[in-house]
Amino acid sequence: MTGYGRGDCSKDGFKVTVELSSVNRKQTEISVNLPRELELLEAQIRDLINRHIARGRLTVRVSLHAGSGNASARLHLNVPLAKAYARELGRLAKQLKLPGPVTLDQLARAPGVLQTDEELAVEEDLWPAAEKALKQAISQMVRTREREGAHLTQDLAQRIAVMRKAAARIQVHAPTVAERYRQQLIERIKSAGLEAPGTDDERLLKEVVYFADRSDISEELTRLQSHFLQFDDCRKSKEPVGRMLDFLAQEMNREINTIGSKANDRLISCEVVTLKAELEKFREQAQNVE
Repeated sequence: MTGYGRGDCSKDGFKVTVELSSVNRKQTEISVNLPRELELLEAQIRDLINRHIARGRLTVRVSLHAGSGNASARLHLNVPLAKAYARELGRLAKQLKLPGPVTLDQLARAPGVLQTDEELAVEEDLWPAAEKALKQAISQMVRTREREGAHLTQDLAQRIAVMRKAAARIQVHAPTVAERYRQQLIERIKSAGLEAPGTDDERLLKEVVYFADRSDISEELTRLQSHFLQFDDCRKSKEPVGRMLDFLAQEMNREINTIGSKANDRLISCEVVTLKAELEKFREQAQNVE
């Protein structure tokens, strides 16, 4: 499901901003983009997201900035480290017999001599702010996903309603298939110039009974109705139902295919086409549901 959320939190002179965006994906996939100073928080961020999101491809962007009221403390000089660099570089210059002293520019470029507030931040100290910002972003994104979910629910319900009507028409028509087959057999016998058998002809009865048993779809229709009821239960559930809907689509497809292969009847075949067309739309949409 698609959604977007953003959260901010300021603490101890720092500001943490979290942005979440999600797109449709059958499984859960989380991509986390963190500044170097917060890399150790990735596991905690993933764990918190997994508690609230069950499906979709999520992109997490976290940024860290010094607070607006901390402008005078954004740059720090590590004097002991600079002295150590100067001392060691001076020794190296003598050993290599290089002219000129160690310059301020060289020391300023040395790693760790000049540090920003963000570089001095400790991950553990910043987790409370990151957690609060992340929860804000998750809450906002969940609300947008819920709005989309409401529209998806209506669409899925319409698909199921069409399939229910098609299944009901099959249910009404199915009992007449065997009698129609018996009449067709008699017509073929007559068209071949043979004497039409009586209604109690044993061979005719055996053929009709065999056909009726082979083409019986009552069990498949019952299971299909059960799947429709399970969808109703999913609509009422407050838990993620996306994978359950995938399973229902798979099982409904199994029953519909069996009905199509067993019922040797033109009207039922037309209804099976309707069922398959709606089920395909249902299956595609269900993959967007958490």
